[in-house]
Amino acid sequence: MDVERIADELYGLKPSEFTAARDAYVAEARRAKDSAAAKEIAALRRPPLAAWAANRLARQRKEEAGQFLTLGETLRTAHRTLDAEQLRTASRRRHQLVTALAHEAAVLAQETGQPVSDTVLREIEQILHGVLAHPDVAELWAKGRLVQVPEAAVGFAAVAPEGAPVRPTPARKSAPKAGAAEKPRPAPDEPPPKKPTPKKPTPTAKRRREEEQRLRALERARAAAQEAASEVARRERELDAARQAQRESAAKRDEASERVGRLERELEQARQAELEGEAAAAEEGRAAKSAQSALHEASRTAERTGEELRRLEQPTGP
Repeated sequence: MDVERIADELYGLKPSEFTAARDAYVAEARRAKDSAAAKEIAALRRPPLAAWAANRLARQRKEEAGQFLTLGETLRTAHRTLDAEQLRTASRRRHQLVTALAHEAAVLAQETGQPVSDTVLREIEQILHGVLAHPDVAELWAKGRLVQVPEAAVGFAAVAPEGAPVRPTPARKSAPKAGAAEKPRPAPDEPPPKKPTPKKPTPTAKRRREEEQRLRALERARAAAQEAASEVARRERELDAARQAQRESAAKRDEASERVGRLERELEQARQAELEGEAAAAEEGRAAKSAQSALHEASRTAERTGEELRRLEQPTGP
């Protein structure tokens, strides 16, 4: 069995459909006596909703995903080489793209009938930050096969800068051995030994300390930028939610107003029909009375005509 094809198919399904489909393929592999494939397929894990939505984004928006992966490579390279200008430029694009792509993933999930909560949206953003920071996460996401939400990546801590100074480990002072002879103290008449003049720091050591300070400041700035970006993203989500609620309220209000207007028109039509019915009933009542009068008059006329006929039919005298 083609395990790669099956894995690609399974990770394209919704999380609620994953387990049943995987177990069906495992059973099929066992019927085919393909124990190796059965074992590999059984080891595939169902992704959580956030990972599934991120996978769907990578599958459905391949061009945007490719640009995002290229940005991750640029960020990691800039961090390793300490290219401040390239890092600033890529970092600005990073925050914009993460927010935009996370919302796009939510829209794609919604199109399949799978709503995304604010919590899941934040997890999608965390996944995208992980894609930028970690090559192994980026590789799985590019294939659409992420199975978990990676830990939050702050400042690309997993990528070691090139040329970063290594702080030397201070040598431990060894305790004097038992029985060791102490250094002879100077005689009272002898002048005390001159203290060695402290050496001025060499330019290399000075540059190293400055570089260490710069790196620490850079890490703090990255952490602050990450926190600020997260706060901005959270505020944007709150604003979007408020606007959506406002739009829904306005839509409900318009629907209610339209319904009231429709009911008022129907009520007016019913009242008009009632008045027309009453008028028609009155007219029919008058017509019935007129017909009754005409019938009565016709009956009287017929009665008089019958009497006259009977009178005329009687024979007259000789």
